[in-house]
Amino acid sequence: MSIKRSIWLSAAVAGGALASVLPLPVVVFGGSALLFILLIAITPLAALTVLVVLAPLRTLIATEAAIQLPLDIGQLILLAFLSAVFVHGFVLRRKRLHVDWNPLYIPLIIMLVATGLSAFPAQSMSAWLSEWLKWLQMLVLVGVVMILLPARRWQWLIFALVLAGVANAAIGLYEFVGGSGALHLLINDRFFRAFGTFGQPNPFGGFMGLLAPLSLLMMLAYGRRWWITRQQADFLAFMFYAIGSFALLGGIVISWSRGAWLGLVASLTVVMMALPRKTGYGIGLALLVLGVGALLWFGNLLPASIVARISSSTAEFFAFEDVRAIDITPENYPVAERLAHWQAALNMARSNPWLGVGFGNYEVAYPAHRLINWDEPLGHAHNYYLNMFAEGGIIGLAGYGTAWLLIAWFTWKVRRHPDMLSRVAAIGLLGSWIYLAVHSLFDNLYVNNLFLHLGLMLGILGVLYNQISSYVSMRSS
Repeated sequence: MSIKRSIWLSAAVAGGALASVLPLPVVVFGGSALLFILLIAITPLAALTVLVVLAPLRTLIATEAAIQLPLDIGQLILLAFLSAVFVHGFVLRRKRLHVDWNPLYIPLIIMLVATGLSAFPAQSMSAWLSEWLKWLQMLVLVGVVMILLPARRWQWLIFALVLAGVANAAIGLYEFVGGSGALHLLINDRFFRAFGTFGQPNPFGGFMGLLAPLSLLMMLAYGRRWWITRQQADFLAFMFYAIGSFALLGGIVISWSRGAWLGLVASLTVVMMALPRKTGYGIGLALLVLGVGALLWFGNLLPASIVARISSSTAEFFAFEDVRAIDITPENYPVAERLAHWQAALNMARSNPWLGVGFGNYEVAYPAHRLINWDEPLGHAHNYYLNMFAEGGIIGLAGYGTAWLLIAWFTWKVRRHPDMLSRVAAIGLLGSWIYLAVHSLFDNLYVNNLFLHLGLMLGILGVLYNQISSYVSMRSS
């Protein structure tokens, strides 16, 4: 018997002996940790997949776990992933650390500089650093993905992202049919708003909405490929993304999040516009989609509860008024609460219009800028643009807007990719950016480690952008 086989046999025997005497939770946790270590020893991609799936467990572990981790689950796995990349690339293979320049770094650097200036007026440096590091981690992930996933390996990352969404959608479905038992989330005296592992329905719906355009477009691409090639691999990929799309769209519905619904409509409209190579055809297709939606709306063909929910969201958004003197009732409380926090954000921006109160400092600064009768800070302004204006001032808000406009422009350029699968993936990413832009009018989606998923999605865009740049250079030469 070889030494290698003897080691594996001894490890199996030792593991079985320990499993027979240790408590079940310890065995499960230890076995999972050991499996994770073995997988990342084989390839860092294993750690990346685990990161994508488990990072959204942050809120669930923080609120329900008996033992608190030194860092949240996403940050721990991110460190393991980066360590695995370093060991595999620069220790075992003795590669030199080399990162090629990519224009996609520009918007992230702009954001880091713009929000970095807000450190000067920040009351809490820890709160500022916590929020600022999110964007630094996104920048690092973009660089690592472009090193780790050349050629077509980026497809595995999209698979992992959709898998993470499906896993959370399954938890949301359990909550929707009564698994949560949260009476304050009751819908029509029968079902419950789903919140997955996020603790709140809105960010859960946001997670579903960010991934839905990508999954739908990959379903379309693999379906077309299978129709042409008739290969089993393409059919299996098509079925996975079809199931994933159904689960993600269902998750958006059962979240009962108005921001998620409106974001999805805007996202799919832009996707339909970008899908045909000829812009005129795309505009016609988008108008057709909007026409069908209008027919369903004005023809009273949608469920009354959904119509009422959407109507209330538009009325709330356009009913911006001073709520300091209104009589608060159970009926107007949700709208009044949101408007009160919008006004508090504007008060913060007025106090320091250029730099704000400090990135991540909304909750810290809230007591000094709140309205009467609204003592409880919600952690953010329920509108990310106002939140950014409050925390980063004019410079921070301008930096954020510039960053995402540049990202959208780079994504639109990748739309010219000669490879059908890459082109469609880029359009799916464009749909995700549009979704984020619209949902941010109602909420903050940079929570519960969702910024890690955004960083990985931007990394995919970076890989595709490098490919289209090489293609254009080859054609010009």
